[in-house]
Amino acid sequence: MSQRIAIIDYGMGNLHSVAKAIEHLMAPSDQVWVTNDAQLIQRADRIIFPGQGAARDCMLAINKQVRETVLMAVREKPFLGICMGLQVLLDHSAENAGTDLLGVISGQVQAFDKSQSINGQTLKIPQMGWNQVQQQDTTHFLWKGIPNNSRFYFVHSYYVAPKNQSLIAGTTNYGITFTSALAYNNLFAVQFHPEKSAELGLRLLKNFLHWNP
Repeated sequence: MSQRIAIIDYGMGNLHSVAKAIEHLMAPSDQVWVTNDAQLIQRADRIIFPGQGAARDCMLAINKQVRETVLMAVREKPFLGICMGLQVLLDHSAENAGTDLLGVISGQVQAFDKSQSINGQTLKIPQMGWNQVQQQDTTHFLWKGIPNNSRFYFVHSYYVAPKNQSLIAGTTNYGITFTSALAYNNLFAVQFHPEKSAELGLRLLKNFLHWNP
C-alpha cells in the first residue's frame, strides 16, 4: 500500500539530505513531499520534522508558517523529529537568552557546560561527530535491527531535559549523560542526524516508514 511522507519545510532544516534518504528507502509507489503547505501535511500519512539553526530563528519561522500544522501532526500521525525538530518540541530553550518552544513535551533545552571535560580534555562545543546512543527501550520499533550503543552523527550545542523520564528512548554521554532520543505514542524524536549516520541511520529512517504506532 502506498503512503505519503511529508517533510516539513519551514526554511531551517537540512531538507535535501533527509528527502534524498527517504526517496532511497521508500517503496516505488510512495510519495515524499517537502512542504509547508498545511493541506498537504494534513493529507500525509507520515511526518518528518527536521531542523537546524538557532532556537529563536527556528521558532520565528515555525510560528509564522507551520505551528498549528505541526501541533496537529504530533497528535495524529507517525511523527519523526530530527535535531532541532526534537528540541522545539519541549517547553523552553536556554538558547538566545531564552526562547519559548512548542510545549508538546514538558521539559527544558539546556546548554552543555563548557567547563566539563572528557578524559582530561575540555569539552568542544558544539558536539560535532559520531557518538554512541544507549537505547532505553530496546524493543521500540524504531530501534529494530540497530544494536544498542550504535554510533550516530551529532551536531549540537544544546540538549533536551524532559520532565518525564519514561519518555527517554536513548541517551548519550558527552561530558554528561543527556537525552538523545524521545518516544511518546506516535512521536519519536532524535538529537542526532539519521540521514548523516550511514547504514544504521538509514535503518532508523526505514523503520519509521514501516512503523505503525
